[in-house]
Amino acid sequence: MNVIWGTAGVLMGVAAVITMYRLLAGPSTLDRLVALDTLAAMTVGGIGIWAAASRDTTVTYGLAALSLVGFIGTVSVARFRVPDDSAAPGRRP
Repeated sequence: MNVIWGTAGVLMGVAAVITMYRLLAGPSTLDRLVALDTLAAMTVGGIGIWAAASRDTTVTYGLAALSLVGFIGTVSVARFRVPDDSAAPGRRP
């Protein structure tokens, strides 16, 4: 069973590295927003994996709070986002 938990942790780490690259090199703010939301979801997943592996349920309140904050943050940024200055060619400002 430890092999499964270790594999899940390694895959989450690889996904986090790829997401951090997109977060740092994203050409637009929406790419960065999606990467940040993905990183928050992966954090929730990682904490969930740790809770399942250690059979510790005390972190479930933290998981719920982090999920709610991530959702509200993404919705508010998407709602009040200002368009990028570099508009696509042929597109009206």
